[in-house]
Amino acid sequence: MDKRIVIKVGSNVLTRTDGKLDVTRVSALVDQVAWIRRQGYTAILVSSGAVACGRRELTVDHLLDSVEQRQLFSAVGQVKLVGLYYDLFREYGIHVGQVLTMKENFEPGEQYSNQRACMTVMLENDVLPIVNENDTVSVTELMFTDNDELSGLIAQMMEAETLVLLSNIDGIYDGHPDDPQSHIIPTVAPGRDLSQYIKAEKSAFGRGGMHSKYTTAQKVQRAGIRVVIANGKRDNILVDLLQHPETTPHTEFLPT
Repeated sequence: MDKRIVIKVGSNVLTRTDGKLDVTRVSALVDQVAWIRRQGYTAILVSSGAVACGRRELTVDHLLDSVEQRQLFSAVGQVKLVGLYYDLFREYGIHVGQVLTMKENFEPGEQYSNQRACMTVMLENDVLPIVNENDTVSVTELMFTDNDELSGLIAQMMEAETLVLLSNIDGIYDGHPDDPQSHIIPTVAPGRDLSQYIKAEKSAFGRGGMHSKYTTAQKVQRAGIRVVIANGKRDNILVDLLQHPETTPHTEFLPT
């Protein structure tokens, strides 16, 4: 088994404060993923950002309901997002492939097997899978809670060694993150309950939040996969997590 790592990057990492895509951040992320691959890892990227891309690409002069907005902006934005990844990874000679998926594809059966087989053949041929939810057809009850849940399912499907959840916060704190008395919880042993420290708020541009990351981390940890929550807005965060984990702020869930 190769050293397989799933990297999930959320909308709050990829977007600026005005909601537009942060191309500089995307480029820096690509640099780091390319570096990780040179260290002998096989990487899978779960990337949010399609809806944010589409919202800034398109001006709509009439009212759309929330489902229509999501479908329209994701359809337009996904093309832009993957096109950017294609151009940036091509500078490193890295081939990328797009995987758009839905929650029902993770139910046992033919669709699950087909998706796993597709991603397996991509990895065997040195193609980097870029995964996102198919927002054009996934609506309401068909949707993942967020891409945290999706990345956790991908990590388990593809038997990853590590799942990295990149957020806009350094990890899980033992108090409010803005409180100077609070400290990051560096490691979480199997079975440890952190629910008292988790608020159920959502992120600004995505559907997730720390609550969803914690829920995903618990499930993936129980499946025997290491989970790291870290700040994707820190320069060189992925490199530092691998090279200097002891001095890089993060929360690590130790696998069972």
